[in-house]
Amino acid sequence: MSDIYTLGIDVGSTASKCIILKNGCEIVSKSLIGVGAGTSGPERAIKQVLDGCGMKKEDMAYTLATGYGRNSLMGLADQQMSELSCHAKGATFLFPDVHTVIDIGGQDVKILHIENGAMVNFAMNDKCAAGTGRFLDVMARVLEVRVDDLDKLGALSTKDVAISSTCTVFAESEVISQLAQGTNKNDIIAGIHRAVANRVVGLAHRIGVQDTVVMTGGVAQNSGVVQALAAGLGHEVHTSKLTQYNGALGAALFAYQKAAKAAGVK
Repeated sequence: MSDIYTLGIDVGSTASKCIILKNGCEIVSKSLIGVGAGTSGPERAIKQVLDGCGMKKEDMAYTLATGYGRNSLMGLADQQMSELSCHAKGATFLFPDVHTVIDIGGQDVKILHIENGAMVNFAMNDKCAAGTGRFLDVMARVLEVRVDDLDKLGALSTKDVAISSTCTVFAESEVISQLAQGTNKNDIIAGIHRAVANRVVGLAHRIGVQDTVVMTGGVAQNSGVVQALAAGLGHEVHTSKLTQYNGALGAALFAYQKAAKAAGVK
């Protein structure tokens, strides 16, 4: 029987991610474009992921879209699905024993409670940028550092500095005030990481935290936030090099289930 290829597309608020799966288990190509919903990002990500494995859109048995901007792909995808379901699916593929998923995206924070690979409860902060990737972007701009360097700089901190506000506007004022007082940037950054973690910990405790804890989303690449989160939760927090692709991976896995069922594959 011929191989089944499926495409998962995750259109977030700040990035577009794609994954192509072979037979529901092997990642053959992936792409990430740093702009999301309402931009050229999704189309560019789709082109890049197909070019990456020398395939065409027609070679995909099923295409499934998820994320904040999933409805913009009505003509391109066979189906749209909630990012909550896709994140649960992707995290279970990467970490079969997962029970808690903490997804920090560009503009929201999602906490998922998972049992037997399926989401049974969730908590979400999508009304405020506090504790999100956007929060870190704003802080990096004020500090005049690259957002990708925050974890390395925060690791050099030698003194605790409290950033008490989780509101982006007020926290920005706090950071400016700390800079004006001559506070070391590295100490401020470590304080920002703890502020993000504290916000997320409060949300996580609403539904309970249970091992294995997995962090996904772009912010999971910031080891300073991951460590602050582990300290705040009292649980080890696992990440993967594929954390930013987690939603797209889940979408590709659901797409495989659809394609396999249609093809009569058990």
